[in-house]
Amino acid sequence: MKKIIYIYFSLLVLAGCKKETENKVTSTDSSESGSDYEFIGGYPTEAAIKKAYDDADLTRAIQAYKFFYPTVSGEGLVKGNDSIKIIPNKSFGTLDTKPGQIGFTLNSDTPYGPIPIDLSEGPMIIDIPKGPLIVVAMDVNQRWVADMGIPGPDAGNGGRHLLLPPNYKGNVPSSGYHVWKSSSNNLTVGIRSLPVGGDVKAAIERIKTVKVYPLNKPEDWKEPAWLDLTDKPQNTTPVKWENNIKYWENLNDVIQREPVYEGYRNYYGELAVLGIKKGQPFKPDARLKAILEKAAKIANAQMRVQSFADRRSDRIVWKDRQWEWVALRFEDGDFNTSDYVDLDGRETWFYQAIGASPSMFRRKEGFGSLYWLGLKDATGKYVDGGKTYKLTIPTPVPAKLFWSITIYDALTRSQVATDQNKAALRSLFELKDKIGKKSIDLYFGPKAPEGKEGQWIKTLPNRGWFAYIRIYGPEAGAFNDTWKPGDFEEVK
Repeated sequence: MKKIIYIYFSLLVLAGCKKETENKVTSTDSSESGSDYEFIGGYPTEAAIKKAYDDADLTRAIQAYKFFYPTVSGEGLVKGNDSIKIIPNKSFGTLDTKPGQIGFTLNSDTPYGPIPIDLSEGPMIIDIPKGPLIVVAMDVNQRWVADMGIPGPDAGNGGRHLLLPPNYKGNVPSSGYHVWKSSSNNLTVGIRSLPVGGDVKAAIERIKTVKVYPLNKPEDWKEPAWLDLTDKPQNTTPVKWENNIKYWENLNDVIQREPVYEGYRNYYGELAVLGIKKGQPFKPDARLKAILEKAAKIANAQMRVQSFADRRSDRIVWKDRQWEWVALRFEDGDFNTSDYVDLDGRETWFYQAIGASPSMFRRKEGFGSLYWLGLKDATGKYVDGGKTYKLTIPTPVPAKLFWSITIYDALTRSQVATDQNKAALRSLFELKDKIGKKSIDLYFGPKAPEGKEGQWIKTLPNRGWFAYIRIYGPEAGAFNDTWKPGDFEEVK
């Protein structure tokens, strides 16, 4: 009898163990799953459902924000031009850039000629004359479309360039044009005219000799007007949209207006989950709006860190200097490596700059330009607008054409704006008569050292700043370590 009772008791224990084991398999709490989501019998609780979707939408929105930042920045160009009556195909501008013209790392080395183009009514021709013009065309996503002028196939000898709309099915002339295809209807053709011998007026007049007209001119076609924008304040950045719902609203404007670009299919899928779909109104509810605004703040902060505290080892130009490469990729204008698109390098570039082309990233002697970023002093500390720094530049600088250093506000990524009303020291202008010895000392701070006013840029206390050194027509010394600038040294 005892034996029977023992066997019965053992079976009860085994049955209980089996039931307990089954419960553990089908009932998982947060500690067992290694997450913050609770599941009962394999199914999520109401709290887990809400949290999972909120977290997923936030993660998706952060990544979408970063990927589409160039697009929203490109829309900043479109709407910034609209605000000053620069109208696609109808009116263009010329400007000798000043700090009052807010744009990501614009500079005053050369006059600019912004030409907005709308291809929705058909192909357009950009007729470039012979001369020292650097011209790039980019779509609204800031994808490279064409190089013209000196860096283009005409190599500065003049040429006609035909811009085709997306999905264009019409006839294309068999000769007489350099043909380029855009991936958006709205694009920007940016002209830079080299001020040969420091002649800015002649450089501006040269911009106006560029001709723009349709491939098939309508009878009522009127020649576009050129407007002088030099003293006209403008803002072509998305800074006022960066941290709020307007970022997504402006992105939606582009999605609704422009043809679909096949290369972005997967990324459009990310936006669709967030309520941005072509052909449908964008009306986020309170929950999604809060997530999108939170994502904008987080993503923008992450991009600022990438730009100003880069962790990549390939950012370093000279191992014994603080200077960094502005462009982390140099193979082409689309951030391609042999195996993947360098999204990290793409994000870092577009947080500071506008436009991208092969000629802007080229790291070899000859035509084109080269940019270096400086934001720390010789001790590795960020430069401070309330302190004064000296920078020693060995001369001659290995630039076949000219060189400059421009100071930018760390908050706006635009030229530092002070009552001095300038942000650059340039070999063709401010420094023209000061170069001749083995080196030249430049100064940056709230007040110019005595006798150095012509070699000084004013900075603002309690405001961070950074510098770009640009050289045009880089020579061998820029690459073989036979020339290198000093670091910023604090002047006590």
